[in-house]
Amino acid sequence: MSANENLAGLSAAGVSVWIDDISRHRLESGNLKDLIAGSSVVGVTSNPTIFATAISKGDGYDGQIADLAVRKVSVEEAARAITTYDIRWAADVLAPVFEQTGGQDGRVSIEVDPRLAHDTKATIAEAKYLWWAVDRPNTMIKIPATEAGLPAITAAISAGISVNVTLIFSLERYRGVMDAYMAGLEGAKAAGHDLSQIRSVASFFVSRVDSEIDKRLDAIGTDEAKALKGKAAIANARLAYQEFENAFASPRWEALAAAGAVPQRPLWASTSVKNPDYRDVMYVEDLIAPGTVNTMPEGTIHDFADHGEVEADTIRPHYADAATVMLQLERVGIDYADVVKVLEDEGVEKFIVSWNQLLEQIESKLETSGEQK
Repeated sequence: MSANENLAGLSAAGVSVWIDDISRHRLESGNLKDLIAGSSVVGVTSNPTIFATAISKGDGYDGQIADLAVRKVSVEEAARAITTYDIRWAADVLAPVFEQTGGQDGRVSIEVDPRLAHDTKATIAEAKYLWWAVDRPNTMIKIPATEAGLPAITAAISAGISVNVTLIFSLERYRGVMDAYMAGLEGAKAAGHDLSQIRSVASFFVSRVDSEIDKRLDAIGTDEAKALKGKAAIANARLAYQEFENAFASPRWEALAAAGAVPQRPLWASTSVKNPDYRDVMYVEDLIAPGTVNTMPEGTIHDFADHGEVEADTIRPHYADAATVMLQLERVGIDYADVVKVLEDEGVEKFIVSWNQLLEQIESKLETSGEQK
């Protein structure tokens, strides 16, 4: 299978294409292998919503759940067994990519229990458990960028665990994330870990920013406000890349790089377009720059394959424009600090709801399997 030209061009421009989805069916059918071969996919991200959706569809998990029912495992243990099984499988499928890219890509991410998002110690313990349970070097453990998550990121990196930092919305919090990563690498170096083997991405959420700010712009209702719709998310992400460039050009980073450390790449998440009035690949086309990752639902990957356009760099030439957009938003009455707080709180809550749905689905299937036995 030959690679799609548009997606191959995106990769050539320095953007690693990851798919934001996983399921037993995708693995069993060979679909993930096909996406690697034909769509330049070099990584996988998962979250509680993705797993809840996967288990609700079809019977792909029934055999494993029946075995777990016989063993009379708890619902929590069953959830871990099911999710880590998929992650291990995906990691094995991506192992050749991991080798070919020297560990940069070929990565699969699994999220800590979102109910622990505001508990630092529990998040650290869960991250260590998942790292041990999956037991693949090309895994990343997803830790949310809450205030309690920042020290957990540092602790996990210090222990040699590769981390995908998720649910980043604000520039201020992103600076904290990069600081947590560097502090973790300093701890890892002191503990004798090989820094070149520790990798991290910082998942900056995109479309949700427009969804929230557009709603507020409509409420303001002026022509000036409405003219700013659909501009906030890309401006915010572009300024995040500027923060990335600044942080990873600092003397602190240069000392870590000299010891073998690898930069924490910005990852654009939530890149499916929510507003049908917008171009369906805008969060891909407008966020192209070297050393980034864009994790997309399969639909967005296919849309970009069909009609996506690649320019060499659609971020760095637009820093001044992005700063202007953010200033204009402030002037019309958008409270950025409130927006990002609302989005973080909602993001955590949405994943908790999905996690609880996942547990309920597994519990129901365990009970059904137990009755059949």
